Amino acid sequence: MANPFQGEVALTLDGERHVLKLTLGALAELEAGLQTDTLVELVERYEAGRFSSADVLRVVVAGLRGGGWKGRYDDILTTEIEGGPLEAARVGAELITRAFMVPG
Repeated sequence: MANPFQGEVALTLDGERHVLKLTLGALAELEAGLQTDTLVELVERYEAGRFSSADVLRVVVAGLRGGGWKGRYDDILTTEIEGGPLEAARVGAELITRAFMVPG
């Protein structure tokens, strides 16, 4: 079960449930793969609804990697995401929110 108090979000890929989390290492990996200079720019794009499908997939992959998944970005391109693109975008937004949310 995903624990929201630890920044975790659940997502089902190819029928298998995964727990995603943006750890510091996952955030560093995400930042390295982004088409922006900082994670703040990505957060601003999400808040403004100007994120791309590549942004969503990079956030999802970073979350999966933070949760222990051993796959790579290219692996997600052929994966069936339960709930489709809207669910992936929702999970990405929730991961970002939980990663940068101050408890309480």
